[in-house]
Amino acid sequence: MTACAQPGCTGTIDEGYCDLCGHAADPVAAQPQTSAMSAPLSGPLSGPVSGPLSGPVSGPLSRPTGGRLADSLENLPPAPYVEPDDVILSDPQVPEDKRFCTGCGKPVGRSRDGRPGRTDGFCPHCRTAFSFSPKLRPGDLVAGQYRVRGAIAHGGLGWIYLAGDENLDGRIVVLKGLLNTSDPEALAAAEAERRFLTSVDHPNIVDIHTFQRHDGHGYIVMEYVGGQSLLQLRRQGTLPLREALQYGREILRAFGYLHEQGLVYCDLKPANVIRVGRRLKIIDLGAVQRLGSPPGTSWVTVGYHAPELDRLPSSVTSDLYTVARTLAVLAVPGFSPARSGKENPLPDDCGHESFARLLRRATAREPGERFQSAWEMEEQLVGVLREITAAEENVPYPAQSGLFGPERLAAGAALAPEGQGVLPGLDPLRTARAVPVPLVRADDPAAGALASLVGRDPAALVANVEAMPRTPETALAKIRLLAEQGGDSFAAASAELTQAAATQPGDWRLTWYDGVNNLAAGNARAAVKAFDACVSLLPGESAPKLALAFALEASGEDPSPWYRLVWRTDRSHVGAAFGLARTLLGRDDPQGAIDVLDQVPRSSSHRDAAQLACVAIRARRLDSGPDELLGAADRLVELTELDRRRHDRMTAEVMRAGLTCLERVAPLAGSTLAGADFTEPGLRTALEALYRRLAASAGTREERHELVDLANAVRPRSWI
Repeated sequence: MTACAQPGCTGTIDEGYCDLCGHAADPVAAQPQTSAMSAPLSGPLSGPVSGPLSGPVSGPLSRPTGGRLADSLENLPPAPYVEPDDVILSDPQVPEDKRFCTGCGKPVGRSRDGRPGRTDGFCPHCRTAFSFSPKLRPGDLVAGQYRVRGAIAHGGLGWIYLAGDENLDGRIVVLKGLLNTSDPEALAAAEAERRFLTSVDHPNIVDIHTFQRHDGHGYIVMEYVGGQSLLQLRRQGTLPLREALQYGREILRAFGYLHEQGLVYCDLKPANVIRVGRRLKIIDLGAVQRLGSPPGTSWVTVGYHAPELDRLPSSVTSDLYTVARTLAVLAVPGFSPARSGKENPLPDDCGHESFARLLRRATAREPGERFQSAWEMEEQLVGVLREITAAEENVPYPAQSGLFGPERLAAGAALAPEGQGVLPGLDPLRTARAVPVPLVRADDPAAGALASLVGRDPAALVANVEAMPRTPETALAKIRLLAEQGGDSFAAASAELTQAAATQPGDWRLTWYDGVNNLAAGNARAAVKAFDACVSLLPGESAPKLALAFALEASGEDPSPWYRLVWRTDRSHVGAAFGLARTLLGRDDPQGAIDVLDQVPRSSSHRDAAQLACVAIRARRLDSGPDELLGAADRLVELTELDRRRHDRMTAEVMRAGLTCLERVAPLAGSTLAGADFTEPGLRTALEALYRRLAASAGTREERHELVDLANAVRPRSWI
């Protein structure tokens, strides 16, 4: 293997291509890469348009709310500033092995017979003029305003110079010129920059000040960004995923701005993004185009560009494709974007499941299957970032979803009857009624009517929805209500799903409700498939992961990774805590289950149910020790909102467990359990009285007889 010839890249050539930046050893396949101020280019693609891009985003969206996450790079250490004079080249030359004709692609300007190659001349093969020499020297004054200090880099569209603006007290600027002024494509690209890039104004995008001409050559005057490129940071090793996602968030904000202006960036890669201080800047706007530019005219880099660009124009979705490929290069160990002139597929293991799904959706082969806006992708990226941050800091990072309402019920939170374990298995229909509901689009004509829809009888609610005009939202509401009826309504909901699919193609909520309908009907495997697809579509959302965990548990598979992921990130999804506790109890880990249930916030309406389950875990195990039972009794004392009868029944369970414990250990003199002496006579006396009090207020004759029998069975032994 040989070292990559691209300036600033420390990758190695493997099978003809760099394993880091993806560029070919033969620059005919890829245009020269530049320094941090100008990006590598691999040439415009060409080919006919084969059809339009896919339709608009499906499902309601909202811009990211930020939540408790830092809203910028303020929590990362600042990147060092690079002084301007430190980047000036002492001997600015284009290496001979980088000199190729822009007309035919053959080598030019090469050494021959011991003589150095020409930097200016004509191609001997096609007579196209070439020039690789800097047009400006230190001290030159451009446009009567910019004093040149030296060349700092060379790239696909020309030399880059450092200069001082003498009209602004020597403010440092960068002049980007043309490598070959006779190259019509380079001229066209520069002219395109001159037309609209001076109006671009975003904190994450390099500022283009103006466009000037000097001695027949054109120069773009732009901001100097003295920092490290993401390529340089990547050269030091794979970036932490959390850090890479923060960079991705900043890039997506810049892209969202460009897209709102009707522009596409086209050629994102790590070399085109600079970190300076606590800021991130996208540089080299030479490839920026207007949306709808002719196919084949965008400048791209092998391994980063979307596959359809040989036949379709650059688009929002092709831009987002480059963001995902850039994130993969930064954060996936050992990943090289290209090999042998072709894109490398993403590895099966990208280090984190939600991150992998984010990458795979953004790089789907069909544009319509990708994220359809930078804001949509950012919202999901921020959700993944919350998961990563919560795992690293062991602190929840909740946020209100822009797509789902809150959890309606905590599925599986009810305590099992005495003698039947602690937490019963999931009831499919009740679980389907508990999962969060996708939000209604505010622009739907029926949104107001649906918001005022109240009631508990699903059949009556279905009738109310049927009386409304049919809109996308009323169709979805009807599907949900039919699914939540259960029983014979499964077929009706399925038919409505089929009908809605014909009028709302691509709406992810149809996949969601297919999962809800199958879960309610007990078709757990079909529900798993549907909810798994929703997780792939919305990798940053907690609701699909929670629903997938429910479906996996109902199908007999291990749901614990998903329960754990949801609960660690957002403690408002209490169903995840009870689900994780059930799986831990199934693995005979009672303390693990108690630890999870103890994390249910005190502000939650399910806090008492969680604490009651903790008491039952100890009371219903035959191996509970004295200290564990004493702790369970203390928990009961704190449950002041628990109704008296339920409190007494659980107190009786704790006392019975105490009697079982005393069969193995000696009495604890001086200790009390639930107000009774922790001795056999003391517990029997208190338990008898408790059962008789419960019997006096029993609701049925059968229950009263049962409680009297229990009281007689536990009364202290005597000779009378």
